Amino acid sequence: MAETIAIQATVHGLVQGVGFRYHTRSMAARIGVRGWVRNNPDGTVEIYAEGSPEQVRRMEDYLHSGPPHAHVTQVELRRPHATGTYRTFSIEY
Repeated sequence: MAETIAIQATVHGLVQGVGFRYHTRSMAARIGVRGWVRNNPDGTVEIYAEGSPEQVRRMEDYLHSGPPHAHVTQVELRRPHATGTYRTFSIEY
């Protein structure tokens, strides 16, 4: 069985109101990671993603740039243990 790892990221910058969550969900579907994305009240976007090390690395790379109209200034990364509870990647509200 393939190794499953996870990241939890907080993305700072101009990341709300620019389609960040929708683009992230689309990218997650292409990459094949599972988890969620949501806006935080402080203007950041938070992401939990799990998958193979290669899939998670690709998602991490994406988060440093985001969609075309976003301006990412910082990505805070944590590496929790993968839970295996997610089957899809969703937008949380």
